[in-house]
Amino acid sequence: MNEEQVLIARLQDLAKRAYRQNIYTYTGFLTPAELAVVYEKQADFSFVGMTCFGGTPECERQMVQFGSEELFGYAGVFPISIILVEPLLDKFAEDLSHRDFLGALMNLGIERSVLGDILVKDGKRAYIFCQENIVAYIMEQLTKIKHTNVKTSLVEGEIEDLKPVLEDIHVIVSAPRFDAIVAAVTKCSRNETLDIFRAKKVTRNGRIEERNSLVLKDGDSFSVRGYGKFRYCGAGSETRKGRVNIYLKKYI
Repeated sequence: MNEEQVLIARLQDLAKRAYRQNIYTYTGFLTPAELAVVYEKQADFSFVGMTCFGGTPECERQMVQFGSEELFGYAGVFPISIILVEPLLDKFAEDLSHRDFLGALMNLGIERSVLGDILVKDGKRAYIFCQENIVAYIMEQLTKIKHTNVKTSLVEGEIEDLKPVLEDIHVIVSAPRFDAIVAAVTKCSRNETLDIFRAKKVTRNGRIEERNSLVLKDGDSFSVRGYGKFRYCGAGSETRKGRVNIYLKKYI
């Protein structure tokens, strides 16, 4: 079987087990491409119910929960924990990227599916979303990233630091189409932009979006792999040359 067939078989197994045993079942963290398969097959799981979540509403990597409070009589709790990683001593800390944090975790022999989003703050700290069953191992083993000694702590409750920081962006496009907006924020040509869509590097509201001619709705969020995440805030007036003002917010 190919990777998609293996994923579908796994989803079907988890859904059936949830229904038969009256318990919530969970996948590991799935990529946007894998989540696209999940949503495509969503109707097949209506008998048991399905919810996707990654730790916060903004997370791109998400788990799938099979089961529902209506069916089971109790609410399910996603087995997701958040670990804060920060320098042991700030004055000796290097600038660290998402790749640095992920690489350090991979070097511990951890499978990518047990890790969700990694949110880097100030180039020094990061919040790691992960499965509960891997928390103790990460906190014990993750002591250094590149040449920087780090410490870890488990964080709970509402975390002010995880609330998105948004920067206002204004672009002018020929038409309020999705591909025109993506071209504007990436500064790519029309052909390069089409290639980005074909390569499934664009997500809208957490799902891969290949319809490049789509007209976005106010509040839609979208990501372009390698270029960042944005929120669409609507179209404004036309310029004298008939072009359209578009207002966005960029997650920083």
